[in-house]
Amino acid sequence: MDTLRSIVLFLAAAVAEIGGAWLVWQGVREHRGWVWIGLGVIALGIYGFVATLQPDAEFGRILAAYGGVFVAGSLAWGMVVDGFRPDRYDVTGALICLVGVAVIMYAPRAGA
Repeated sequence: MDTLRSIVLFLAAAVAEIGGAWLVWQGVREHRGWVWIGLGVIALGIYGFVATLQPDAEFGRILAAYGGVFVAGSLAWGMVVDGFRPDRYDVTGALICLVGVAVIMYAPRAGA
């Protein structure tokens, strides 16, 4: 059950962080204004909170693993929201990152 909870929290964190960064990008680069930027900042704050809900108590482990989720999630966000089409190297890199997430977060540990 902790693994499922962790995965759901990683997905929620990705939506909040990537979505927040995208909103800021839209506000600044696409000249959509301060409301978009403000919503992005709020979403980024939500990301910071969601990360604290992970069942593992090790900050470094959580953030290191989340980096892999961020890589894959960013490519997925670009596909869904911006029409980005990753090439085979993007996909391969994202899969490598997700394998890293699995090793960091879910490998059996002594005493765990």
